Amino acid sequence: MHATRTPLQVWFWAAYLVTTQTPGMSALQLQRQLGLSRYETAFQMLHKLRVGMVRPDQDRIGAQWPIEMDEALVGGQTRGEGKGVHHMTYVVGAVEVRQKQSQRGRRAIYAGRLRLCALKDRSKRSLEAFATKNIEASSHITTDGWHGYNGLAAMGYHHESVVLHGDTEKVEKSLPMIHLAFSNLKAWLLGTHHGVSAQHLPAYLNEFVFRFNRRFYPMTAFASVLGIATRVTAPTYDEFYAGEDSSALQEP
Repeated sequence: MHATRTPLQVWFWAAYLVTTQTPGMSALQLQRQLGLSRYETAFQMLHKLRVGMVRPDQDRIGAQWPIEMDEALVGGQTRGEGKGVHHMTYVVGAVEVRQKQSQRGRRAIYAGRLRLCALKDRSKRSLEAFATKNIEASSHITTDGWHGYNGLAAMGYHHESVVLHGDTEKVEKSLPMIHLAFSNLKAWLLGTHHGVSAQHLPAYLNEFVFRFNRRFYPMTAFASVLGIATRVTAPTYDEFYAGEDSSALQEP
């Protein structure tokens, strides 16, 4: 917000709207709600707020809860560029698989904390770097049979590899939580934002993770954004459009 020409009360109102609306808001919706004259202003405000959705001291997930880890392609397919050509981006994710006692005395399984990251590839090096940064050492990690995960056991994780061969029943049984997260992510990107570019996808991933991890107590999200925003620096206009902000594609 430093040196901004936008009144401070407008920033607070934007932060409140963005964090308390369950599906989030597109830049066009935010522009209309705030009565802004320029779409670009709303677009930049949203991205600056997304920087405040990632704690600089973010801890790693896992430890007492098992982890499901997988990767997916996110983005739209192209037309007229040849068969198999696309501009989709690899997104790797990890989610805690938690249990709680239901009112009927049964154990209910649900998704705990989530971590997502946009990568330039799904190589062994990239996936291991993601695991090291986001998952506690010695955690139990379940993945599919992709060879990029083969080194997790040597890194100290309790790794369980499940060969799925595209079998949807095996997918639902072995990796239900991370696939549910990916499904919700894709629906959110298309439904609320009508698709995003690869350049800005990581910023949207930050927002999705922020919302996902606070879905049980959404009214605290507003305070969280304000608290984190005082500890981080948002990219400038030039940095943002040059791809130099903290939302750039991550490459280990």
